Amino acid sequence: MNGANAGAGGEPPLVYEAWKGNNVFFLRGRFIFGPDARSLFVTMFLIIAPVSIFCVFVAKGLMNDFSYGLGLPVMVAAVVFTAYDMSLLLLTSARDPGIIPRNAHPPEPEGFEGNAEVGANQTPPLRLPRVKDVVVNGITVKTKYCDTCMLYRPPRCSHCSICNNCVERFDHHCPWVGQCIGLRNYRFFYMFVFSTTLLCLYVFGFCWVYIIKIRDAEQITIWKAMAKTPASIALVVYTFIAVWFVGGLSVFHLYLMSTNQTTYENFRYRYDQRANPYNRGVVENIKEIFFTPIPVSRNNFGARVPQEQGLRPRSTNGFMSPNMGRAVGDIEMGRKPVAWDEPRMAAEIGDLGGLGNLLEDKDGRFRNVSPDLSRDALAVGGLDEQGSSAMNPPRTSWGVEAGR
Repeated sequence: MNGANAGAGGEPPLVYEAWKGNNVFFLRGRFIFGPDARSLFVTMFLIIAPVSIFCVFVAKGLMNDFSYGLGLPVMVAAVVFTAYDMSLLLLTSARDPGIIPRNAHPPEPEGFEGNAEVGANQTPPLRLPRVKDVVVNGITVKTKYCDTCMLYRPPRCSHCSICNNCVERFDHHCPWVGQCIGLRNYRFFYMFVFSTTLLCLYVFGFCWVYIIKIRDAEQITIWKAMAKTPASIALVVYTFIAVWFVGGLSVFHLYLMSTNQTTYENFRYRYDQRANPYNRGVVENIKEIFFTPIPVSRNNFGARVPQEQGLRPRSTNGFMSPNMGRAVGDIEMGRKPVAWDEPRMAAEIGDLGGLGNLLEDKDGRFRNVSPDLSRDALAVGGLDEQGSSAMNPPRTSWGVEAGR
């Protein structure tokens, strides 16, 4: 649903058409899903199918077999509650979870890399600091630089490798809803999980009501009454198993909300062993989740891509990523570190071989540059001393040649 084609008449493409994340869009960017949005159909089936069986075999049986008028209200309540549950599921999965737009170019470097080895006539490469310190409620919090989005992540933000986006107040990526859970949809996620727990308890309870009414009406044992309604037994077993999952998840997230933690923070930082800068007390924490306005999305997916984003990147002579020359890994999503070794760097700047033919000597004639670039020359993005007078470090850490 998303691409990079320009609009009609040479107009720039819409934001969702040029989107670099792995998301799937519908209705011209009005609905945004994760790349695993198909799992929604599985989740919907696991909820709608048992409720349908409940309405046909249990609620209808209560309405037909007994004169209490109990069956119709039970059936209507089940249908309405299921529709409410589905609406919460779509509110969770079909909205922007709090994606931070990528920068078109890296931020301005703040200083020179002191330990870089350069030639006598070369400018030392610039390197952005890997982390920055931010004070939150009197406690220092470190914010990391994201090479993919070319920005410093705000506090509580993390990059999801599944959706390939930086998400504010990142909690986790939920495969059951096919979306990241973050600042703008966490409220609906918890309401969906909790309402699903209540729906399981509702079906479980009225299945037992139906079994007991059969036992009392026919004056038989509970086992014979259960044998007369196998649909009720299947639903009792199904909801009993399901409630342990969704119920346990509801309790766990209730604890997280009361202490103002995210799932990622709970597993990564363990605030029981260190101060939590976001904890403001149980009441205030709960109010922050349910009673504060949801921030407006930072992305207008139906708008045109700004013209400046289509321009060539500015020259970043001698610029180096904070991760250049170090092991790089997506710690948040559990990726293995990858070393910036010689084969990888050669692959990243493979197009420099053709650039060597364009270098001129002192007489104005073109000369070739040896393709054998040393590790030290690659680390600073430049050539050796013989080629340094003709060319400054030509490539940034994002694969963009300087001056292009």
